[in-house]
Amino acid sequence: MGCLPVPLFFLFGFGIGYAVDGAHGAVWGAGIGLGLGLAGMGWMIRLMRSRR
Repeated sequence: MGCLPVPLFFLFGFGIGYAVDGAHGAVWGAGIGLGLGLAGMGWMIRLMRSRR
């Protein structure tokens, strides 16, 4: 459950980047999406642990 943001943001970033700038945009979008997904994963895990 905590890992869900990683593939979602990765794929959304890839798709948006590809739509904006082709292959170069896809690489940048995937990288930004991966970073946001990892941050979201950490945030979700932190929230789940704090609500015992």
